[in-house]
Amino acid sequence: MAEEKLKRGLKNRHLQMIALGTAVGTGLFYGSTSTIALAGPAVSLSYLIGGVVVFLIVRMLGEMSVEEPVSGSFSYYADKYWGKFPGFLAGWNYWFLYIFVSMAELTAVSIYVSYWLPDLPQWISALICLVVITLINLITVSAYGEIEFWMALIKISAIIFMILLGGYFIFTDAKPFPQNFENLWIHGGFFPNGIFGMFIALVPVIFSFGGIELIGITAGEAENPDKTIPRAVNQVVYRILIFYVGTMVVLMTLWPWNEVGAEASPFVQIFENVGFTGAANLLNFVVLTAAVSVYNSAIYSNSRMLYGLAKSSNAPKFFEKLSARKVPVNGILVSSGITLLVVILNYILPGQIFMYLMSIVTGAVLISWAMIILTHLKFKSQIKKVGKVTKFPAILYPASNYFCLAFVAAVIAMMLTMEEMRLAVFLMPLWVFAIWIFYKYKSR
Repeated sequence: MAEEKLKRGLKNRHLQMIALGTAVGTGLFYGSTSTIALAGPAVSLSYLIGGVVVFLIVRMLGEMSVEEPVSGSFSYYADKYWGKFPGFLAGWNYWFLYIFVSMAELTAVSIYVSYWLPDLPQWISALICLVVITLINLITVSAYGEIEFWMALIKISAIIFMILLGGYFIFTDAKPFPQNFENLWIHGGFFPNGIFGMFIALVPVIFSFGGIELIGITAGEAENPDKTIPRAVNQVVYRILIFYVGTMVVLMTLWPWNEVGAEASPFVQIFENVGFTGAANLLNFVVLTAAVSVYNSAIYSNSRMLYGLAKSSNAPKFFEKLSARKVPVNGILVSSGITLLVVILNYILPGQIFMYLMSIVTGAVLISWAMIILTHLKFKSQIKKVGKVTKFPAILYPASNYFCLAFVAAVIAMMLTMEEMRLAVFLMPLWVFAIWIFYKYKSR
């Protein structure tokens, strides 16, 4: 019997929008409230610094993905170029990460729906989103790609429109906003919490950028990966500059940073506060679409990671099963089923669990990024031994690898200074140890 393989059903336009969509989600639309509180107007610099590091890491993953476009991505590369346990750790940590990303996005969905329907229990809206997105992912990879294409297009178009509209208000006499450029310095200065505040804001910035490495996961189902992956990876830097840095500059110029609360998206708050109720409702629809979009990608990536782990014997063969439409049906159902836990948590603790999920996701993202950086070093070492020239080399190897590792270590150190993030730092080594125990048990 011929080996079953995932169908290469993601077209170039799908891949481009998936890359765009994973860069823009709850981290920008809702999580930015915490970065603004920490850095003030200097938040744009926090996103710029974090964006440079993310781009370097994604280029490392891109080099490996173009050489070997497989499902399971860096778990496969860690297994092949570093060792069995690193591959096991990379895969299961990434799956764990996206389970919690799924939970965070479902929680955000419930928060956004509550803006319109405050009396609707949050767990109901989370459950409806879970069921609908799971069914879409069960159809075909093309269905996932098509839905993601249009949801990403909505949020990207909205951000560009908001930047243009904000620029119009800033540079013309049409000023419905209280202040303009003065907002960048009259409320405690550009660095109201000092330079340290700008750097400490890098912690929630990591949450915002977590998941951008999904571009490597799509390699196994991308048409013509030699061309589509480099194109998508190289656009990361422009997306970060426009969508994160650009939007933060506009928001901080139009509204006092210290008047942004955590009860809704800062985008919605700012337009609502100046009487643009229609625009606020439209933006709430956009941020809701963004959260659903990232949840859609989370279910997709989780199922593909489980499929890749099963193919390399690091997960039960149960997860290798493909449906008649060539989607990993068991991986989708199990991953979706586990995220049901957040529906229960939203029932028990409505409005209280987002920050807890954010801290856990941030810790898992840092482990994942460190694994990509170290795996890339191993990959390059072996490639050099055989004298092979790669098609899409990473930037400034190996200096960029060591710089990014230092950045990861610095962010972990900063997390220790934050009460809501400290627990995640202590859990990180325990989590790695738990995976090691699981690995040893499997090996027996």
